[in-house]
Amino acid sequence: MPQFAQSHSPRAALLDVDGTLIDSNDAHARAWVDAFAEHGREVRFNRIRPLIGMGGDKLMPKVAGIAHDSAEGKQIGECRAEIFLTRYLSTLRPFPRARELLERFRDEGLVLVVATSAREEEFKKLISVAGVEDLLDAATTSSDVKRSKPDPDVIVAALEKSGCAARDAVMLGDTPFDVEAAVSAGVAVVALRSGGWSDEELLDAAAIYDDPAHLLANYEGSPFSPHAPARGRSSGARQRGVP
Repeated sequence: MPQFAQSHSPRAALLDVDGTLIDSNDAHARAWVDAFAEHGREVRFNRIRPLIGMGGDKLMPKVAGIAHDSAEGKQIGECRAEIFLTRYLSTLRPFPRARELLERFRDEGLVLVVATSAREEEFKKLISVAGVEDLLDAATTSSDVKRSKPDPDVIVAALEKSGCAARDAVMLGDTPFDVEAAVSAGVAVVALRSGGWSDEELLDAAAIYDDPAHLLANYEGSPFSPHAPARGRSSGARQRGVP
């Protein structure tokens, strides 16, 4: 079972974007469906949706048996990116109080570093939708690492950019892949239900809240707060957000 080291107040917040700050997971799944269809492959939305949050390098072979670095894989990947940006980006909205939550992080003195499986071009567009560009200290995307979530590479790279050790950071995400990546890197993770996963699927998170607004309303008792209880725990001792 994962163990997180005891620590003083956190110094850094590592942030996922899709499904965490922005309501975009369904849009990503639809873009994949469209891209596969344009290349003569039928892959249903319900097959793809549970995998949103892992990188395309892992999703593509899992749902269609296509290597992401093959000629077909590259074509589908580029098609999906174009479809997402042209058909779906304009429909996206940030979750309520997402910016206020990041402002609270900054007020608490936390370094804010994005750790996302999105490509760099998409990340820039998404973070503009979220309206939080001015609050971020750094970002790590799938373009910066060899392996996407749930491998821990993006989290490790984000830690390096934050200048903090794993014990001094808390990850904020919404998928089992965020949780697995953070745990593998030794980072405590707070999960949000806003991405569409159940508490059971987010089992190893240190705490679970509905969305950014719910976390903000219960900030003082959260792992991000300097006043929260010590963060050492096993997976059998989850803290849940207050209803």
